[in-house]
Amino acid sequence: MKQPALGLVASAIVIAISLGFVALFPSAKFLGSVTYCLVCIIPMEIVIGITWGCKQPGFAASRSQPVKGITLALLTVVVGVVVAAAYFFLFGGVRPLPPMIIMCSIVSVIVTFWAAIMWGGWPFITLIKNPVAAGLTMLVACYAVNYALFRIFFSYEFMKGGPAYVESLDPHGLFNANLALVFYMTAITIMFLMLHFDLWPLTKSASVMKQPVLGLVWTAICLVLGGVVFYIGIFTMAMDPLTFMVRVPIPFIFGTIIVLNMLQNSLFAKQTQPVKGILNAVAAALIGVALALTYTALAPTLSGALAVGPPANEFERWLASALLGVTFPFLIFYAEFFQFWPFNKSKQEAL
Repeated sequence: MKQPALGLVASAIVIAISLGFVALFPSAKFLGSVTYCLVCIIPMEIVIGITWGCKQPGFAASRSQPVKGITLALLTVVVGVVVAAAYFFLFGGVRPLPPMIIMCSIVSVIVTFWAAIMWGGWPFITLIKNPVAAGLTMLVACYAVNYALFRIFFSYEFMKGGPAYVESLDPHGLFNANLALVFYMTAITIMFLMLHFDLWPLTKSASVMKQPVLGLVWTAICLVLGGVVFYIGIFTMAMDPLTFMVRVPIPFIFGTIIVLNMLQNSLFAKQTQPVKGILNAVAAALIGVALALTYTALAPTLSGALAVGPPANEFERWLASALLGVTFPFLIFYAEFFQFWPFNKSKQEAL
């Protein structure tokens, strides 16, 4: 099969599997331990897929499909289990899982994206010659930076008096935790937007395209533009933060994964920038919104009645988890680790 038919068929299959997976669990369990465990595997998935390009570690990358995909996926799960256990004990081993531990694990994904894509693994891949050691060191550094930022920015005082609030786990940071989370998510959305443009117009300057300048410039752009979008949605339009998150940033990110990873940037491959970027971004937005609406329509059937909006935001948390906590890593597993096997079998044999 060739693109974009390959990506469309593969996406449909993975989405169906993902929805079936979601339906296996009661909503409370899905929003708690299931989402938490799945989120904990994603940073390692990013390291394998982006920093290592699925070419490391050698004992896995050298194998043919589907053994290669299975081995890389198992490695991701093993690291995820270690991370999940470490976070669990770091946050006091409290059950049911408090929102602090789940939110901290979520933003670790965003920090890892930031390090792997915007900074291209710098300085780790420069200082450490062994690519496996460089990737793992970057991952550990991401967790350390993420935890420090979590302690600085996140506050759960707005939850005081509620059953989920744990005083000892509240870092009492600078901002309402929901606002901090949504700002993170909005800023990283700008990163995905720029990927549609292949970093145009930054590519016009060779000096900017070198690390660490690229990382600094790209980060600044994401913070500024993300801040503008965040301000418009939350303060100008007065939207509930989590409602805004599942209507704007998350559908666009999800649509981007379909356009760039599943369809392998094939929709408008013959176009040049910035036209290609505009068309890609519009396609990602439309696809993401359409799929978010599809998940919304299926939510009652899959998980029963969910409270919409504050204070619980059950539906918003369910939609975010179903799209980015379940379907996103499943899509990446299939597109990057398994490289569309067996639909793309002839290509794998050539490799």
